[in-house]
Order: sequence, then structure tokens, then C-alpha cells
Amino acid sequence: MAEANKQQDPRRQKRVRRLKKEILFALLLLIVLPYCLCIYLFAEVREADRSLKELADWVEVLAGQTVDQQMIMQELFRERQDQEVTGGEAQGAESGEISASGEQETASEEPMVHKVYLTFDDGPSVYTEEILDILDRYEVKATFFVVGKEGETAREALKQIVERGHSLGMHSYTHKYVELYSSVEDFAEDFVKLRSYLEDVTGVTSNIYRFPGGSSNSISNVDMWEFADYLESWDVQFYDWNVASGDGSSRKLTVDELVRNATEGIEDRGTTIILMHDAPGKRTTVDALPEIIEKIQAMENTEILPITEETIPIQHIERDAVN
Repeated sequence: MAEANKQQDPRRQKRVRRLKKEILFALLLLIVLPYCLCIYLFAEVREADRSLKELADWVEVLAGQTVDQQMIMQELFRERQDQEVTGGEAQGAESGEISASGEQETASEEPMVHKVYLTFDDGPSVYTEEILDILDRYEVKATFFVVGKEGETAREALKQIVERGHSLGMHSYTHKYVELYSSVEDFAEDFVKLRSYLEDVTGVTSNIYRFPGGSSNSISNVDMWEFADYLESWDVQFYDWNVASGDGSSRKLTVDELVRNATEGIEDRGTTIILMHDAPGKRTTVDALPEIIEKIQAMENTEILPITEETIPIQHIERDAVN
């Protein structure tokens, strides 16, 4: 019997050693696997951060291009309006009468009334209430092209825009260019969602729209007139701008720069639609707004108005140029 136990002990010891090794291996796996998983997840997070940074850089480039495009469109509009004014003066000279003193008289001596429209894109934001207070202080009505921001604060801001007598315009629900402009169907879905949301919150059915990036944006691969035609099917008119304050630039402009950009050339135009933004990070726009209003109100024969359905639109794209 003792001999048998001696023979079993080595086998038992071998099994014990093997069991210990298996337990040790399992413990190592329990320690090493989470460690390896952490390393893997860390690498994935870093890759995701890199991708997000690249995406942010791409968005910043697009934003810069959009601002540059806005300024170019502004200059083109000024040149075209100068040509129209020059052409009108020439036509008036041809049709004018000669007075007894030999001086030429034009058909009308009435001074041109300059209509100015202050517009704010991307709201509501943390600055909406302050902007509204400034507008109230100067007894001025403006136009807010808003996006689909929800939450109690945003809802209250939307209500205040309407209750204080300003025009409520649409600027897309998501403001995501790639999704919005991928097809007319996607654009339509976004449009209906925003319009319904604004109706639900404010009771107002908005009939004015501003394309994110403007109708001349370089992001959409779909002809922008297809989107414009869709809006027209809903009796909605789109409005661009002929003056950009420059507050959409990735470079932060000073108050003086914003005031100069927003007010330059107003007295040379019959209609001026000024692009500004109601968005986080646009503190300087709020600071510049009182001076912008004061400078415009000091101009002769100039009035600040909200955009309505009767307002003649400023549009960057021309149907004849496309078709």
C-alpha cells in the first residue's frame, strides 16, 4: 500500500504543477489582456483624435474659403451695382431736358432711399438676448436666419425673436453642408424638419431662407437652383447678402474692422443686406453692433428694415447664367 502511494505521489504532484501553471497562465491572461486592450483602445482613440483634427482643419479651410467667397461676392455686387448706377445716370442724361439756363434736368429730383437689412445667421445662441436688447435700444428690427437648436433656452430665444417683432428666417436644421446638399431629398427633409420645429415653437410659418454658405457655396455638387426651385414650391424665397461683416472668418476681426466692413458703401446702394452671425465665439459682433447701427442711422435717407416676403432678394446665383 505504501508502495502504491509512492507511485501515485509523482503523478499527483505532476497534476498539481500542471494545474498551478494553468492557473498562473490564466492569471497572466487576466492581467495582460486588459493591458493589451487598453493599448489598443488608446491607439484607436489617438487615431480618432487625429481624424477629428484633420476634419476640423478641413472645416476651417472650408470656412475660410466661404468667407473669402463672401468678400469676393460682395465686391462683385458692388461692381455690378456701380455699373447699374452708371448706366442709369447715362440713360437719365439721354432722356433729360435742358432748362432755360442750359443745365440738364433729370426726370426726378427725389433722393435715393437706402434700405438696409441687418441679418444674423446660425442662431439662436448665448448672445441672442443681448443682440435683441441692443436692437430694442435703437428701435431697430432685424432678421434672424436660425438653425434647429433645441432646449428650453433656444426655444425661449426663438420666441423672443418673434415677440419683439423681428423676422424669423430659416438657415437649415442641421447646418451640415455635406448632408444638406447631398440631394434634393435630403435638403427637403431638413427643410421640413426646421420649418415644422419653428412653427411648433413660435407659431410662425417662415417663408424666407438663407442657404448655409450662401447660394454660391462651393460645397454643393447639386445645382443650387434645384434647391431654390424646391423652396419656391413652398412659396419660400431665399436671400443672400451683398455686404459681409467678416465675422464668419476664422481670423477674429476687431470691432473697427467689423464696423467698416458692415457699413462701407451703403450710401451708394439702394438695398444693402448685411451678413452677420449670432453664434458662440462672435462676441465681437455683439460689441460692434451698436456702432454699426449708429453709423447707419446717421446716414441720410437710410432706413433699417427686417426682411419680409416683399423684400426684393439679393441672390448670388443667376438662373440665366446657369441655364
